[in-house]
Amino acid sequence: MPRFVFCDFPLGNPCGKPFDAAMQRDIVGLGLELLASATAPRTTVVAPYAWPEETWKEKCFTAERPFLDEESTAKWLARKQAYRDLKAAGNV
Repeated sequence: MPRFVFCDFPLGNPCGKPFDAAMQRDIVGLGLELLASATAPRTTVVAPYAWPEETWKEKCFTAERPFLDEESTAKWLARKQAYRDLKAAGNV
């Protein structure tokens, strides 16, 4: 990627918290400034914001998947196994 604005936010929230228009404008502005000013490939800017609740990482990066109910977890594991089977067969 030639230019990149890094925001350590949960997936689906690349520009900040919902309804925080000021933060979202600032992050989009960082991206636009980077597009205009980057002089080399792989230029990265780290946004000066942090997600207020750090617990999102604990929920996303665990084996338990506490945000899924039993049925959703079973479907997720089945899709994961189906992908592994396709990959083992050389179809992915």
